[in-house]
Amino acid sequence: MVSMQVIDWDLAVATGVRLVRPGPQVSREEARQAVAELRRLSREAEGHVREFTRIDSAPPEAATIVDRPGWIRANVDGFRVVFEPLTQKMSSVPAIVGAVGSRITGVEVGAVLAFLASRVLGQYELFLPPDPDGRAPTGRLTLVAPNIVHTEREMGVNARDFRLWVCLHEETHRVQFTGVPWLREYVRTQMTEFLLASDMDLTTLLERLRAASDAVADAIRGGDGNLIEAIQTPEQKAVLDRVTAVMTLVEGHGDYVMDAVGPSVVPSVAEIRSRFQRRREGGSRTDQLIRRLLGIELKMKQYAEGAHFVRTVVEAAGMDGFNRVWTSPDTLPTKDEITDPHAWMGRVLGTRSLDSSPGDSAPGDPSHGDPSANGGTGGPGD
Repeated sequence: MVSMQVIDWDLAVATGVRLVRPGPQVSREEARQAVAELRRLSREAEGHVREFTRIDSAPPEAATIVDRPGWIRANVDGFRVVFEPLTQKMSSVPAIVGAVGSRITGVEVGAVLAFLASRVLGQYELFLPPDPDGRAPTGRLTLVAPNIVHTEREMGVNARDFRLWVCLHEETHRVQFTGVPWLREYVRTQMTEFLLASDMDLTTLLERLRAASDAVADAIRGGDGNLIEAIQTPEQKAVLDRVTAVMTLVEGHGDYVMDAVGPSVVPSVAEIRSRFQRRREGGSRTDQLIRRLLGIELKMKQYAEGAHFVRTVVEAAGMDGFNRVWTSPDTLPTKDEITDPHAWMGRVLGTRSLDSSPGDSAPGDPSHGDPSANGGTGGPGD
């Protein structure tokens, strides 16, 4: 039986590259210097992150530097890998539905990537196509040079400091996924389970489209509707809770590390964080609408909660105590524990009594996990 393509990936790339806005105007020499410095700083960041986090990771490699179209192509390559299990499942979908649907989703994915490609500063790519010899790469640290240059100019901050600050966050992800042997496979398994929990019959697909339409209307009215929540099945929600918890943890850890390491190696880190946060909270009404639709606003809140979780545990139990989180999937925080770090400490460290220290709120107090209590968030602008 022949599998059906879920998304027309070639069309997604073509659409994204056509729609993406050009980067900032820079001379050839300025571009060369920016690329060289980002590669150097990505290597420098690794030493700072390893020393601070105490995670023994794989030897560092210089970051891959891309432009906006390059970021789109790289992400489509990753999506192909992630969606392969669903592609195999699509054999049960009528050919006409699959053919039409793949082109529609190809255009949609391309449009979303075009939007994100002008905002993403960097990422650690977990899922890559196999090497020519058939081996699966472990991951790749990627930085989007034009977006970094545009952002540092727009905020009026020290370029070298900002570039290292961004590298600290992304290098933390590389250290996490190369230093914790089971973590990458855990995320891959959860994502596969999420995709395979989708319903592929025609009636359900139409229901999902109607739900997506309702989400768009709600977002336009200023509500909280987003497309990700609208199209998921009940089975997918349970998996998504686990995916959300682990990704909130790793992104929050990245935000915590980039700010905690910052003062010793990034003199202007406080100014950078303050201006970066104000920039994220701004944007046009259209920009805010799209971010809400794509769930990016919710993602920002989750990353703030992740940073709060990490900060609370490190302050109470030290870095070695926090690093117990990487022992196994069973020691990862649940979605509820992310917003109640003391509950995680009680379950994993046996130190629930720590939450009664002076100045702390009582267990279950709604102030636990309040993202407004800290300045760090993650998201596509990392």
